[in-house]
Amino acid sequence: MVKTKDSILKDYQNNIAAQEARISALKKKLNNISFSRLGLFVAEILILAAIINMGFHPILTGLLVIPFVLFLILVKKQSAVQVELTYAGQLLWVYQNEVNQILTGKNGYNSGVQYEDELHPYASDLDIYGPGSLYAFSNRCKTERGMNLLAENLGKPNDKDTILARQEAIKELTGHIDQTFHFRAELQSHQPEHLRTIQRKLVHDLPEQLRFTDKPWLKFYVKIVPYFSMVLFAAALIFGGVLWQILGLFAAFHAGLTFLNLHHINKVYYGFTGGANLLTSFSGIIKWTEDVAWNSPYIRNLFAEKEEGLAVSAQIKQLAKIIQAFDARLNVILGGFLNLFFLWDLKCCMYLVKWHNQYAKPVMGGLTRVTAFEELISCATLAYNQPEWTYPELEDDFHLQVFGLGHPLIPQSVRVLNDFQLMEKPTVDIVTGSNMAGKSTFLRTVGINMVLAFAGTPVCANKMSVSIFHLLSYMRIKDSLNDQTSTFKAELNRLKMILDAISNASNSLVLIDEMLRGTNSRDKFLGSKVFIEKLIEQKTPALFATHDLQLSEMIADYPKQVRNYHFDIQINEGEMNFDYKLKYGPCTTFNAALLLKEIGLTLN
Repeated sequence: MVKTKDSILKDYQNNIAAQEARISALKKKLNNISFSRLGLFVAEILILAAIINMGFHPILTGLLVIPFVLFLILVKKQSAVQVELTYAGQLLWVYQNEVNQILTGKNGYNSGVQYEDELHPYASDLDIYGPGSLYAFSNRCKTERGMNLLAENLGKPNDKDTILARQEAIKELTGHIDQTFHFRAELQSHQPEHLRTIQRKLVHDLPEQLRFTDKPWLKFYVKIVPYFSMVLFAAALIFGGVLWQILGLFAAFHAGLTFLNLHHINKVYYGFTGGANLLTSFSGIIKWTEDVAWNSPYIRNLFAEKEEGLAVSAQIKQLAKIIQAFDARLNVILGGFLNLFFLWDLKCCMYLVKWHNQYAKPVMGGLTRVTAFEELISCATLAYNQPEWTYPELEDDFHLQVFGLGHPLIPQSVRVLNDFQLMEKPTVDIVTGSNMAGKSTFLRTVGINMVLAFAGTPVCANKMSVSIFHLLSYMRIKDSLNDQTSTFKAELNRLKMILDAISNASNSLVLIDEMLRGTNSRDKFLGSKVFIEKLIEQKTPALFATHDLQLSEMIADYPKQVRNYHFDIQINEGEMNFDYKLKYGPCTTFNAALLLKEIGLTLN
């Protein structure tokens, strides 16, 4: 059963209510544990006072242990409940974010402002990156690499095989959408640079820090010392005498050996354990990616370096055990004993060497897989939240046909849908119309849906079939004081970029909105005309929005290469009404006089 947008919103709201109830229950549980700990502390004081007043008594002394043990159990339980509470808060944020996205269009994830580029072939004109953009609308990534992957897939078209494979992968992930919310919740506490930090520590820092263990004699000695210590200790217990003195010298030698290497050991412990703890926090989401029997080749290919034997999540757990063992040094008494008789810190360093040699590469592959899943989950969430959208069909030859095409960033309640198709051979389609009638929006609607199609996601249309185009746009041309570039010069630079691109890419599609604004009307017309003729000569399809009706007359000279479309207005009793529907032929109704009249200017 296909869900509606209303039912999806209701599910999110129900999940929010469930998480809020869970958070409330966990907070109550924490309060109860806190009061219980306080009660046990008071009980311990009372028992101790009774012992002081009544003197030593076996029963009272035994009772003294019970509150202490229960207190330790409650401390551990409180820590576990706190972890649950933190996770529940992160999952609540994920659900709330989806509701905010549906109701207000606001997304709490990164907007992609760092990818904005005025020189990109289409990104600035089609609102691909930055606040209010397609990226801001669809991003659900927390890691830098995940965000980069999403930006890359929106920034250039994939080939047909990749698009089809991504469609299949996104559909499969949409079927696991509930689990993806938990995946995202696990990542919610991470900062974008955390994976880069782990990679640096794992690939570069740790091998350098562990280099001091390369001495063969040290490796051998650390390996045999536990057995030697146990034999010597057992012998001292049985025979006593001088063996105790030998055991003392043995411990003193280990103390000296540990002290000599203490600088290196501290570098390993304090330099890497933070990264190891970060790495451990990724093990849960890595395990989920391993546990699902994925069907789509695109996802299965993410496991190309899948380990033989231990799964990556298990490898990370092994690392966690090593770090946990290393933490024994934090207890002065326990750490001192272990180092004196077992060279514990050095042994943990040796364990890290072995772990790094075996598992560093597959673990980095697992972390890379997390970022790839993040990017796919962004697309799957987009698909899930927009059940009325459809996956486009891909054609090999020059083709574009759409029915019910709308702009994905315009709310569904006010979105107007249009049908459009290209001819079998390239044409320049000149779109005329009044101010605010919808020309620019239509061009952006065509372009942004192609960006979605080429990323492998569904598009905002009832049906779409398309071949792969190299998009080029000319819409928002800005001057630059820093580069000493006038608007006209900026326009010329953009035109040159387009001309260079269409000469190199035979599958180009050009989107132009009001060309050559920075010059006089005569040169504007002549420049636009000669540019259109160049597109016709190059057999490059284009959508060309303009106010200049003279350009629509080019159809007389190029009846097979030029088509006219328009957006018009309806004027009733001096009021303007826009239907934003694309119509065939040149525009005959304009609104400049009415707009000027509204600000006090009348055309005679």
